[in-house]
Amino acid sequence: MKKSYRLITFNSHSTQEKYVRNMLKVAIIGASGYTGGELLRFLEFHDGVEVVAATSRQYADTPIRKVHPHLQDVDLNFTNETPSDLDVDLAFTATPHGASMNIVPQLVEKGIKVVDLSGDYRFDDIGVYEKWYNLKHKAPLDAVYGLPEMYREDIKDANLVANPGCFPTGAILAGIPLVKEELVDTLIIDSKTGVSGAGVNPTPVSHYPNISDNVVPYAVTNHRHMPEIQEKLQKYGDVRVSFTPHLVPVIRGILTTLHCFPNKDVTPEEILEIYRQQYTAEPFVRVLDIGEMPRLSSVRGSNFCHIGCFEIDENGRLVVVAAIDNLVKGASGVAVQNMNLMCGFSEDMGLEGVGLHP
Repeated sequence: MKKSYRLITFNSHSTQEKYVRNMLKVAIIGASGYTGGELLRFLEFHDGVEVVAATSRQYADTPIRKVHPHLQDVDLNFTNETPSDLDVDLAFTATPHGASMNIVPQLVEKGIKVVDLSGDYRFDDIGVYEKWYNLKHKAPLDAVYGLPEMYREDIKDANLVANPGCFPTGAILAGIPLVKEELVDTLIIDSKTGVSGAGVNPTPVSHYPNISDNVVPYAVTNHRHMPEIQEKLQKYGDVRVSFTPHLVPVIRGILTTLHCFPNKDVTPEEILEIYRQQYTAEPFVRVLDIGEMPRLSSVRGSNFCHIGCFEIDENGRLVVVAAIDNLVKGASGVAVQNMNLMCGFSEDMGLEGVGLHP
């Protein structure tokens, strides 16, 4: 659906300006998957954006609504445009790990702002990326890690933002206050993820008869999101991270349980206050009361992260729980949040919806 010109408020670092301008022209490269569909869903209701290209080699010339049946009012066909063909202000690259590095440099060279949803530009150390993704990086570039709760001001000035991984998003947000306050030196992180995290193409593991009525741990000691979580949390202090994911028979969501032994005596009330102080001004993080458990249904379809529990057992183990929608705050929602910051929109523009409970 083509949108018209309108009055848009743009937020600068210190002032607000109002002026009429053309809609921000956006492309989604790799738009036929789940993350592409979520980007299209949010941008359809974004008052400052016009999606002018949604690419898919497999579905070129096919109406978007034929692939994403919930987007009946999106009046676009998929195209097979190359980066050199695109005339846009910003591009989302919803492409696989290893593919983005072949696309992103061309876009940046053209002066197009980029939000990359792959893992290709997330790491400070390319060697860490190459080790854990088993890929040779062909085109390293300077990128800002796209977790606004960490790098908001840097994102505002960035031309290339590397969207966080889905597991790292909840884990990092749950871990920051503890590491920042120097309360822990080791975090044990256990995450349960919905099947949509495996992508649109089924595999033997995600095939319905194999995952239904089942819980499947995988990459139990060597998941590639572990070094991402550790690298980012180490910005706040010296911490070691151990991480194990599990696939569970739900469609959306990641529930992350963080276990640790604080290095000094603390009460749940003190922990709660630390989290509230850390996130009181964050538009998409909600800190729940002690003993109140985050639920996948409470964040489903939304860009929110809920953090709660804050219980301590008789052996001194502290448990913190975080919930996100893996396709939204874990992927497309935070990508739109990053776009808003990069392009001067209100940070929550197009993302105001809450979760779908029950």
